[in-house]
Amino acid sequence: MKKFYLALMGMTLLCTSTFSQKVNTDSLTLVSKISNDQLKLGKLLNEMGDKTRAMQDDSAKAQQSANNNKMAADRLGDDAQDKKLARQADNRAGDARSDSRKARNSRDKLDRLKQEIQKLQGKIAGNQRRLDQIVNAGNKVSVLAPISPAPVVPVFTDTTQHP
Repeated sequence: MKKFYLALMGMTLLCTSTFSQKVNTDSLTLVSKISNDQLKLGKLLNEMGDKTRAMQDDSAKAQQSANNNKMAADRLGDDAQDKKLARQADNRAGDARSDSRKARNSRDKLDRLKQEIQKLQGKIAGNQRRLDQIVNAGNKVSVLAPISPAPVVPVFTDTTQHP
């Protein structure tokens, strides 16, 4: 009977130890994923300022091109037979079309970047919740292998204005 209890205690200890190792490797995997995702998030947030400035510059350039196109068209309206004014109006219209396309593209890039940032933040939050569940479950089940996750540093948006 003593051997049976010893064997039972040994099996319990082995199972608890195996479960603790599984919890430990799962938590380390999640900590690694969270860390990598936060690094990606930091890089994306650094790109945000550049993309925002590019979009603003492209929008301003498109507006200026549209104004130049309007002035050239008005001049052509005064003298519809002038070949030089017609060529200038055509060139200005092409510039306005090109610049507005660039402005739309830069706006789309900024929108995609914002979506990617939101997606990554959601992924980090989900992994953090899963890690918390594993850590809490691991602490309740076993005291043999305490799990201490690496500290998660929050990422803040850079709100400084650069010229």
